[in-house]
Amino acid sequence: MPFRTVRNLLLGLVAGILLTVAAAAVLLTLSGVPLATLLFAARNQPVPPGETLDLDSGRALHQVVGPSVSDWIRRDVSERFNDVSMVFRYFPLLINAAFDALAPYHPTAVGVYTRIDRRPASEATVRNFNIAIMYATYRAALLLAPQEEARWRGMMDAAGLDPDDDSTDPSTPVGIGNMAGRNVVEARRDDGFNHFGEDGRRYNLLPFSDTTGYRPVNTVFDLLDPGRWQPALVRMRDGSYGAQQFVTPQLANTEPYADFNPRDFRFAAPVDSDPANAAAYRAQVDAVLEASASLTDEQKMMAEFFDNKLRDFISPAPIRMRGNEMEFVHLDFLLSMAGWDALVPTWQEKRRYDAVRPFSAIRHVYGDQLVTAWGGPGRGTVELPASEWQSYIPLADHPEYPSASACVCEAQAQAMRRYTGGDTTEGWEVFVPAGVSTIEPGVTPAESLTFGIDTWTDFGRLCGQSRVWGGTHFQAAVDESTKECKVFGDMAYDYFRTLVDGTAPLRGESRQLPADPRQNDRSGK
Repeated sequence: MPFRTVRNLLLGLVAGILLTVAAAAVLLTLSGVPLATLLFAARNQPVPPGETLDLDSGRALHQVVGPSVSDWIRRDVSERFNDVSMVFRYFPLLINAAFDALAPYHPTAVGVYTRIDRRPASEATVRNFNIAIMYATYRAALLLAPQEEARWRGMMDAAGLDPDDDSTDPSTPVGIGNMAGRNVVEARRDDGFNHFGEDGRRYNLLPFSDTTGYRPVNTVFDLLDPGRWQPALVRMRDGSYGAQQFVTPQLANTEPYADFNPRDFRFAAPVDSDPANAAAYRAQVDAVLEASASLTDEQKMMAEFFDNKLRDFISPAPIRMRGNEMEFVHLDFLLSMAGWDALVPTWQEKRRYDAVRPFSAIRHVYGDQLVTAWGGPGRGTVELPASEWQSYIPLADHPEYPSASACVCEAQAQAMRRYTGGDTTEGWEVFVPAGVSTIEPGVTPAESLTFGIDTWTDFGRLCGQSRVWGGTHFQAAVDESTKECKVFGDMAYDYFRTLVDGTAPLRGESRQLPADPRQNDRSGK
C-alpha cells in the first residue's frame, strides 16, 4: 500500500470506489487539466450542477455516477489513477452491481451474486435501466465508502431519486438495484483483498493492508540486493516525503472471477534482473536509458495515456459506444473481469520474484557517472548523473516483474477479440491537444497530435511498450506479460458468456485463496 494511502486510511479513509464508465473522464482532472481534453473528445456530457438527469433518455452511469465517483477517487485513492491494484479493485465491484441489476431485464442473462426473476420485456426501458443502475451503485458505494454518504446522496439527487428508498421489492427497479448493490459487496467482503480491514475474520488490520508477511530486502537508502525491489522515496502532496510500500501484495491470494487457480499460472524468472548475469543486467539498463534519451512527444503522451488505469473507459473504441446501456454495462463488466483476473496471477508473480525497478538498477550500474537521458519535466534530453535519473512516468509502488499494465491490456484485448469476433477497434483515435501533458504541462506535446489504436493487437503492443518508454519497466517484463496473459481474457470471456446465456450457477460468497506455497521461491516456473 502506498504511503499516501496509509496516511489517508489513518485519517479515516475506509475504502474507495471506482466506476469504470466512459464519460467519467468528463470531470476527471489531473493537475487541473481535464482528462477529457487531454485524451479524447467526450461523447457524453455530465449533468450540469443543479440539474436533474432525464431518466428516460440519459445515461446514469456516464452522466451522474462516473463524474462523482471519479472525482473522489482522484482525491483520496489514486491521484493519477495509476495505482493499478487499488484502482482496478473497484472495476468489477461497481460494474458487477450494475450488471446484476440489469440481468432481470435481459432475455437470458443472470446475475453473478443476485438472482431475481426475469421481468417482462415491456419493462426493459431506459428509465428502468437507469433507476436500477443508480440504486445498485448507490448501495454498493454506501457499503464501500460510508464516510462519503453526502456525496452519494447528492449523486441520487442529481438523478431525481430518493436515497432513502431502501425497498427490496424484486418487481421494481429500485428493489432490484438495492438488492444487487448490497449482494455484490457482501459477497466479495472476504475474498482475500482485505478490503474492510479484516479478512475472513482472521485478521484485524487496516483496510487493504498486507496479510502475506511481505518485507522488502532493500530500503529507500540502501540497495542491499540489486536484483530485488527497492521502495522509492516519494514526494507527498503536502511537500513531505514518504517511503513506498508494496501495494496490496495480498492480491495474490484473492479470488478471481473466472474458474481457475492462479497457482497453475507461472511466469518465467526475470533472469536479466539477476546481477549475477552482469552483461544482461547492464544491457537491459542501457535499453531503458536509450528509450529515455530518445523519447518523442507521441511516446510521452502514450505513456501518460496508458498509465491512467481508466484509459479503457475514458477513451473507448467506437465499438464500446454503439450499443444501448445494457450492452455497455455488459462490455464494461467483461473488460473489468478480464483486467481483475489478469492482476491476481500477476501480483502472485510480483510477490514471488520481487524484482528490481529500472531506477534502482540504473543507479547500481552507473552510480554518479554521466548518462544521456530525459532530464525531467521540460528539460528534454540531457547528460546527468545516473544517480539523478528519473522515469518519465511516476514510479509504481510494487515490484517490476511482470508488467501488470501489459498483462491487463493483453487480457482485455483478447476478451475484446472474442466478443467482437475480430481484431479491429473500429477506428479508435486519441486526440491530444498541444501542451496538455500532466508531466510537462504547457510543453508537451509541442503540437497537437493524434495516435490511432486500429486493432486490439495495437492496443496490447502500445500499452506494453509505453511502460518501457515511461521508464517503469524493462522489456522482459512486458514481453512475458504479452506472452502469458491472453489466456485470462479467454477465461473471463468464457465465464461472461455463461452469465449472458443464463447457464452460470449462482456464485457463493468469495473466499481468500490459500497462501501461495511458492511465494518466496524465485527459481522460476
